[in-house]
Amino acid sequence: MPLPLYGVAVGTFQDFSRDPSHDFGQWYHGHLTLATPTGAFEAALDVDAPGSVGVSYRLVDGLHRSDLGPLQQLPDGFQRLDSTATSGALDYARSPLLRDPDWLRTLRGLVLRVVALLQKQPVGAPAFGPTVADRLVALLHKLPNRRVAVYPWVASNGDNALDVLEPLLRSAERIYVFGQRFTTGLGVHDVHLNQGDPLGSQWYDTDGIWQDGAVVCEFADGRVVVWQIRFNTQSLNTDSAGHPL
Repeated sequence: MPLPLYGVAVGTFQDFSRDPSHDFGQWYHGHLTLATPTGAFEAALDVDAPGSVGVSYRLVDGLHRSDLGPLQQLPDGFQRLDSTATSGALDYARSPLLRDPDWLRTLRGLVLRVVALLQKQPVGAPAFGPTVADRLVALLHKLPNRRVAVYPWVASNGDNALDVLEPLLRSAERIYVFGQRFTTGLGVHDVHLNQGDPLGSQWYDTDGIWQDGAVVCEFADGRVVVWQIRFNTQSLNTDSAGHPL
């Protein structure tokens, strides 16, 4: 069933750390602590997984606090969010904040289909990592005065995903961490894509739309940056139940 405790923890930066050691190919996390009126909220951020899975990250910038909609009105602390388009919940494939332009979605789909035909990967293989389409997007992203909002997915080795996030956290005026609340203690986990898992995986039954995790940093000048994480076995092309098409 979809995540029963999905929502967002809102607060200010208190602390950030990383797992004490990072052996490539192992589960690896960043640890964010938010200050809230109800106490310190911990957030475990998955940024690397065993080599058979793989992780990708993305930064979406060029946003303003006015793009946050109902989130601007939320008080600090944890707020439960309905998995709908109007609650403030996030969906990597459907949120106006995060949804790629149609041409880019088409290009990504074509590249993935070609790769699938050439490599004939089994169901559940890490088939959805960054591709040549992301390299093209990265070039477009660097153009001066770019007029199209395009953002590449980047292969995470753990530290590179945290290296881009940490300075944002330390300078943000307000931080929103989307995911599922801990059942014990104050904290949020599942701070990543929560749909598109392959049939047969242990996470398939928890897939759902409008329940994705991410870290959103809001700055004093009104600028907003979204940090996204997904596992490379997860598809961004999903049905109304969040299952891969």
